[in-house]
Amino acid sequence: MLGGGGLVAANVYATASESGQTQAGQVLASGAATIDCPDVGSQLTAVPDEAKAEVDKELALLDKQIAEAYQRLQQSTQAIQQDGAFAENSIMNPLKEKRAATIERIAIAVDRVGDRPQGLEPFAACILRASGNQGEQGGDGQNGDQGGEDQQQDGDNQDNQGQDGQNQGEGQDNGQGQGDEQGDQQGGNGGQGGNGPVAADFVDIKSVQLNVQSARKQGNASRGTFSTACGVNANGLFNSDNVIVAPGVTNGAHHFHDYVGNQDNNAFASDQDLANGDTSCENKGDKSSYFWPVIRLQNGAEEQDAGSPGGGIEGNAGEIVTPKQVTMTFVGNPQSKVTEMPKLLRIITGDAKAFVNGNANANASWSCTGFEDRQLKDKYPLCPQGSDVVRTFKFQSCWDGNNIDSANHRTHVAFADANGVCGNGFKAIPQLVQRIVYDIDAPSLNDGGRTTPLFAVDSFPEQLHKPVTDHGDFINVFDEDLMGEMVDCINGGRKCDAADGAGDGDGGGAGEEPGNSPSPTPENPPGGNNGDDDPADNGNGNGNGGENTPSPTPTATAPSGGNNQDEEPADNGAENTEKPSTDSTQAPDPADGEDKGNGEAVPKTDSSPSAVQSDEAAATGGDDDLGGAVPGPEPSSASVLEPQATSGGLADTGTQLWPAAAGALLLLAGFVLLRRINSRQT
Repeated sequence: MLGGGGLVAANVYATASESGQTQAGQVLASGAATIDCPDVGSQLTAVPDEAKAEVDKELALLDKQIAEAYQRLQQSTQAIQQDGAFAENSIMNPLKEKRAATIERIAIAVDRVGDRPQGLEPFAACILRASGNQGEQGGDGQNGDQGGEDQQQDGDNQDNQGQDGQNQGEGQDNGQGQGDEQGDQQGGNGGQGGNGPVAADFVDIKSVQLNVQSARKQGNASRGTFSTACGVNANGLFNSDNVIVAPGVTNGAHHFHDYVGNQDNNAFASDQDLANGDTSCENKGDKSSYFWPVIRLQNGAEEQDAGSPGGGIEGNAGEIVTPKQVTMTFVGNPQSKVTEMPKLLRIITGDAKAFVNGNANANASWSCTGFEDRQLKDKYPLCPQGSDVVRTFKFQSCWDGNNIDSANHRTHVAFADANGVCGNGFKAIPQLVQRIVYDIDAPSLNDGGRTTPLFAVDSFPEQLHKPVTDHGDFINVFDEDLMGEMVDCINGGRKCDAADGAGDGDGGGAGEEPGNSPSPTPENPPGGNNGDDDPADNGNGNGNGGENTPSPTPTATAPSGGNNQDEEPADNGAENTEKPSTDSTQAPDPADGEDKGNGEAVPKTDSSPSAVQSDEAAATGGDDDLGGAVPGPEPSSASVLEPQATSGGLADTGTQLWPAAAGALLLLAGFVLLRRINSRQT
């Protein structure tokens, strides 16, 4: 389910035929159009090994051709205004010819060593489509939520640049709002790079309905968790390569990635390079590569890639935000035990081209700490004060048993179905759940992000920084022994931390160094998942992950958001967020009005739900009779205590203690009576 609005996919040419060339020209000239090309790579489900290198390079060339055509579209506003056929004749037709030649070379490469792929020729043609941002172009060039109604592009009406009623002088160069500070690439599509985001890409998280579901664990479920801490990329390892999708191609991603884990990942890294590389992970037996698109603030800052491909040249502009916290946890399967991942297994979750491809493979989720029972796919969250932005990636948890990759990088792995079952003979493997937290303030939409900047995920330029394009990449470079420990831990129902080896079975990461992510457990998993969370697609068994979002169910021993008393000092033992409200049918929040460990009481919000987890669920890590993860309140760090007994609740404890107490009273009475009798006799 998308989080609040479908994608606009109107063909600009269709618009021209239905409403006249003028309307189509206005869409094109406003910068509110993008280029939609069929994804050739997704159609190639089988490519012989001998042809893979050549095919990968040609597929990367298709991406480069689209990016270049989109850039020319952005730069041709005046030409399009003067000639309504300019876009078709000078941009789209040449693009089609280039793509046709590239697709032919792909077919020839495969034909040399196998069967020629059929039916690729129609994929050469692309369309211009409305971005859905037409009403968003404003004179400030940020996201234009003012709609440009009172702003004149010739700068005559400069007083309207300050939407808060102030006359802001920075609007004096052609009505561009922040002018040179924001760069020359701003346009109707908003954002510092001129291709997004816009105000419509954001939604208040408190207005989102609860939408997290989970599969009920069965008797043979693998209930354990295994966490690995690899830092937050504080050392700033970035590049715009993608060694999975475009090996051997510089700037194959056309956007920057954060890298943690393996430190030798670039477009030219061989399997041996990855095996020999350094790692940022605490346990040096984990040399896996974990990478995802960076998030940037649209604040006019110039990063190292401001004038480079993959960066500012392609519309990825602004200050790169270092995550506040990164938690990576491998969880089990609700139906069965898991088997070891093969060395160098590649998995991609989400779709970097989902804005034009559609949401079939869209999988990444956006939310806020304290509100992770409501997840978004196609909107960025506006988080309340004290709450942080959260990105969650769940990776495919079923493997075909043979291949470490596939031609389209998808068919060798899959998500489990709604009940957690791996179909088509696939094997259940540990599922990577990645949770990334950012200390980002909610942007000021009423002034186009001028007061508080917008934020956006890096993307291919024609994807317009839409949140639905978020994605994550993983290459398994675990030492075989450590992978074996992971599987034993998960199948054994324990909670382990890679830094502690196989874990002690009762908390894993209690001895972590300050500043590292806490050890997620069945009671305290990443993002607040409980032990009953579905590691698959939360109700959609169609292989695309469906909602595939974390379940923020806390227990009496862990706050939602996955933080416990082992949390890094910056988090003070709890995510400093607004807490779910309570009513007469719900248990009171134990944190109500208490200090959160940093001297600030956390306010409550009426729009955030709370619920009570059953005693059975709390005792078993979430296997509630209701069969699902139940969102609940987040206790303060002051109230987070380890359980003092391994079984039984308060009533059980009282049942065991009252006979002893009664006996003690009778014994005391006997002593008093005996003393009085002796006194009378004397």
